[in-house]
Amino acid sequence: MLSEFRTFIAQGNVLDLAVGVIIGAAFGKIVNSFVEDIVNPILGLVMGGTDFSQLKIVLKEAVGEVPEVAIRYGNFLNTFIQFLLIAWVIFMIVKVANRARLSSSLVPKE
Repeated sequence: MLSEFRTFIAQGNVLDLAVGVIIGAAFGKIVNSFVEDIVNPILGLVMGGTDFSQLKIVLKEAVGEVPEVAIRYGNFLNTFIQFLLIAWVIFMIVKVANRARLSSSLVPKE
């Protein structure tokens, strides 16, 4: 069983997946920083100096030790913008990969 597991791990697909997950996590951090450090300040400036990430609707004010209950739609919008950026980049990568695959299949082989 151990040798089968070693063979499974050594297969290219598993290694490619591991590399993809690690690069994806790093890319997620880059997108997060881009949205929080570049996009949000620009949106905040457009919205009159509002800290975009702090936008919320308070449903119940904090009382003593009990924290407030709020819908933090600014955080949601940050996450949504991050998702759109990541989805767009993945779309572009797949588009380029498909174009490269198509063009390589059109080249006659000797």
